Amino acid sequence: MADNHVKNVVDKNGETTNRETFNSQIGFILACIGSAVGMGNIWMFPYRVGQFGGAAFLVPYFIFVLVIGFTGVIGEMSFGRAMGTGPLGAFKKAFERRSKKNGDLLGLIPVIGSLGIAIGYAVVVGWILRFTVGAITGTVTSTVDSAAYFGEIAGEFGSLGWHFAGLAITFIIMLMGVGKGIEKANKVMMPAFFFLFIVLAIRVATLPGAIEGYKYLFVPKWEFLKDPKTWVYALGQAFFSLSLAGSGTVVYGSYLKKTEDIVACAKHVAFFDTCAAMLAALVIIPSVFAFNMDPAAGPPLMFITMPNVFKMMPMGQMFSILFFVAVLFAGISSLMNLFETPIEALQQRFNLSRGTSVAIMAIIGAGVGVMLESGDKLGAWMDVISIYVIPLGALLAGIVFFWVCGVKFAREQVQLGRGKEIGTWFEPMTKYVFCGLTIIVYILGIFYGGIG
Repeated sequence: MADNHVKNVVDKNGETTNRETFNSQIGFILACIGSAVGMGNIWMFPYRVGQFGGAAFLVPYFIFVLVIGFTGVIGEMSFGRAMGTGPLGAFKKAFERRSKKNGDLLGLIPVIGSLGIAIGYAVVVGWILRFTVGAITGTVTSTVDSAAYFGEIAGEFGSLGWHFAGLAITFIIMLMGVGKGIEKANKVMMPAFFFLFIVLAIRVATLPGAIEGYKYLFVPKWEFLKDPKTWVYALGQAFFSLSLAGSGTVVYGSYLKKTEDIVACAKHVAFFDTCAAMLAALVIIPSVFAFNMDPAAGPPLMFITMPNVFKMMPMGQMFSILFFVAVLFAGISSLMNLFETPIEALQQRFNLSRGTSVAIMAIIGAGVGVMLESGDKLGAWMDVISIYVIPLGALLAGIVFFWVCGVKFAREQVQLGRGKEIGTWFEPMTKYVFCGLTIIVYILGIFYGGIG
């Protein structure tokens, strides 16, 4: 009997090959949520909300999540599933539909973007792993100077062993494959992430002074809606939070069965990604206000401000453990998605085994990552990739799927597995609105030096 977790895909030679798939729709959705839920939700979203008008910021943010979720996320999932491969092969096949060559050269851009972010993100996951262990041992809450503690970790080669340990955990899971590795890991990590943050949010609600944090988050300052920056950063937050890059979501889509409803999957991903961001805000901002700290600290919010909060909080060590374990789960789930794109590209392009492909990425990830051990170098690296490469990959994927393949083909692919007919909104919203917004994200990202 054939394995029902493997689907047939026609390879470049016209032969039918077996390709792993996700075992269930819920497994696919959790994996996509895992790819989307990351540091942007945890350290950027909370202070962006307060910085740009509290609840007023949520108005454009929710609008953009809705628009992008129902266009870009659906598009990338469908593109991958239609072509049965990641961006390298998907771009090539799309161009071949128009009797054009070298589509795979364009497909290299999102692959490089995904690999570039993965290499840098792995350093951050190393920091999180060290903080998780430090929370368990009590050093996070017992250290006198949290800024100095973090400075040592983020310094030159300050966390090399933890960096490699984070990579090892990630690649061990990925070696197990799509269904037995990535899917099973996300089925544990994502529910655990939400549960732990709910527990933390309930605890934070009981802190004296937390009410000021809720006011900061939810009292709308409507005048901010007149400020173009509010809309710019809401767009950037929504775009990057949904993990649009023409890479990871395309690859995960390629592992999805034709019988699954992609519109429903995208709806769930957008909803739970937003829930994760709101939960992070409900944990971090009220706790920061309860202890009179700076809610707009940016990345140091998680590594300096929150440890200081846990020092002053009753049973702080226990809650620091819950916090950093949850953040570690979010980090590893995102890192798996980022590395899956180049791993799949190696498998598809060179017909390598999964084990060999994972080993090659492990060597590249560790080798290049060593040079980014300094926080300053890491910041510069991540800025270049996130500003110039990631949105370009998303734009190219949108253009190739909705313009090169055509909206008729796109509609047919999105409709697969869906009983209800997709409305007339699909063509204008995907071909013009989404692609237009992505161009705007790219231009504004360069102009502002990053908006997500």
